[in-house]
Amino acid sequence: MTHIHRMLLMTTTLLSTTVSASSHAPSAPAAPPIPHAPGRLVAVNGTQLWLEEEGAGEPVVLLAGGPASSHVIFHPVFSRLARSFRVLYYDYRGRGRSHGREDIRAVSFAQDVEDLEGLRRALGLERLSLYGFSYGGLVAQAYALAHPERVRNLVLANTLWGAEMWQRNHENINRELENQYPELWERIEQLRAAGVPSSSPEMQQAFSVHGPLIRWYNPEHATRLLTEPGARNQPLYWSFVGERIDFVVGGEVARLPDFRPRLKELRMPVLILAGRFDRALYPKLQQEFRRAAHQARFVMLERSGSFGHLEEPETVFPLLEELLTSPLSRR
Repeated sequence: MTHIHRMLLMTTTLLSTTVSASSHAPSAPAAPPIPHAPGRLVAVNGTQLWLEEEGAGEPVVLLAGGPASSHVIFHPVFSRLARSFRVLYYDYRGRGRSHGREDIRAVSFAQDVEDLEGLRRALGLERLSLYGFSYGGLVAQAYALAHPERVRNLVLANTLWGAEMWQRNHENINRELENQYPELWERIEQLRAAGVPSSSPEMQQAFSVHGPLIRWYNPEHATRLLTEPGARNQPLYWSFVGERIDFVVGGEVARLPDFRPRLKELRMPVLILAGRFDRALYPKLQQEFRRAAHQARFVMLERSGSFGHLEEPETVFPLLEELLTSPLSRR
């Protein structure tokens, strides 16, 4: 098996789908079931959101990336926080086990922010600590600016500050592919010249090698990212990001605000995590968070790519526990 084929088989990322194996290939052993916390549906803003909870204490809400993925990317590592905190995993409307998968027109960035507030009210919680990962960090920034009195602590992990950063993210992915996999990049350019969109199976297969290459410190760690049937709503993804997302942002992504001018307004404790080896949301872009939110604590994870909680949990979780137990968090 060639190195390219090994990378293709390992790929499982937030921005591309896994390439399906040939029907003639021998079937792989069934993956063990993912350990989920106890869950239920919660009525929120005219829909039903899937919520799982474990632990007790101050509530910590996990906001997933995607923007079409479920909360499953947080299992099982975030169970560590359940020793001292009430950890809440939920799926945005239309994703994972939440209702609304077919009505993608009802899904928007603004609605995701409103649904977070609706979930808070439905659960009767006074304040929340938020862990916003990737796309979830955008939801977290918008929510914290709209409802600062409801946010006890804010963690922005491997995330973005707006549509411009999302665009530059893809531009750098393309540079990396062109340099490291010129034979694949030639195929991508041929497809693009023929007008083939990012959503096509041919283009997805050509781009799928980027996951382990660009989003991980160690490409072999890509297997740590869990998934399961129904975890990703692919039609919603293309509607949300645009069918040419590998080159030009579209859909809801193109309408995202630039949060940098307002980040200085955040008065709750803020922790920002970035990965030194993230070649998509790369360190030069992450430095904008340091400049815009100078009051925040900024930590560069030196042995992580896009998924710090999976590649460097021994660094990430002590930082989270320190933040969540800080006296500043109880004001």
